[in-house]
Amino acid sequence: SAPTATAELYDPATGLFTATGSLAAARWDHTATLLPGGKVLIVGGRNASLVLASAEIYDPGTGLFTATTHAPVAGRTTHTATLLENGKVLLVGGQGVGSPTPVLLTAELYDPGTDTFTATGSMTLPRTYATATRLSTGKVLLVGGAASAVAEVYDPALGTFAATTGSLTTVRAFGHTATLLLTGQVLIAGGKGSGSPAPLLSEGELYDPATGLFTPTGSLTAVREVHTATALTTGKVLLVGGFGLGYLATAELYY
Repeated sequence: SAPTATAELYDPATGLFTATGSLAAARWDHTATLLPGGKVLIVGGRNASLVLASAEIYDPGTGLFTATTHAPVAGRTTHTATLLENGKVLLVGGQGVGSPTPVLLTAELYDPGTDTFTATGSMTLPRTYATATRLSTGKVLLVGGAASAVAEVYDPALGTFAATTGSLTTVRAFGHTATLLLTGQVLIAGGKGSGSPAPLLSEGELYDPATGLFTPTGSLTAVREVHTATALTTGKVLLVGGFGLGYLATAELYY
């Protein structure tokens, strides 16, 4: 199916969706990040087979999308975008411009104050379809998206990435989730491993920022990839849908 430029708003008070302004460029596999002022940053993605080196801002006050003043440092798709404590947005990895599309190890920062993108330190490994989780320390944990069990942490104060003290207990190349818990630990669940054929995973593990180590935890009731994982106010995590032995209509709780 072709990428679309349309957008819509959901109103939780009425349970209804309504159309809003359209994107300047049709795109998919992009990122959307809520900025401190209430606007939304849209970066990269694909338009058909073309990786986009563009970004735009959605303004809920006007319902319009407008291109950023400056383009991103690199064209990216299947990358991560994480809002930092200082209000900047960290954009990491993904696939870049080229044929075949390269997997990137570069990263950049978007500053909403100046509407500019600037390069920051590079990862230790190129990654695509990774997860990025802002920790309670303000650092960002990068997991998976490579045929390696090595994970790494971005330090905004230094602008650098460093490998975690320990590696993942299971290689997760694609489709896993990473959820920050009330304890400050991060739950890594499901996804697809490395190899041919790549195995679907039911294993869960926890990352502890205090030690930099990953340890096994309970397994999912079903193998899942490209599912969702949502931290609840009770401290539990709701895992929903995804793909396992077919498309899944099931859900489960981690606690």
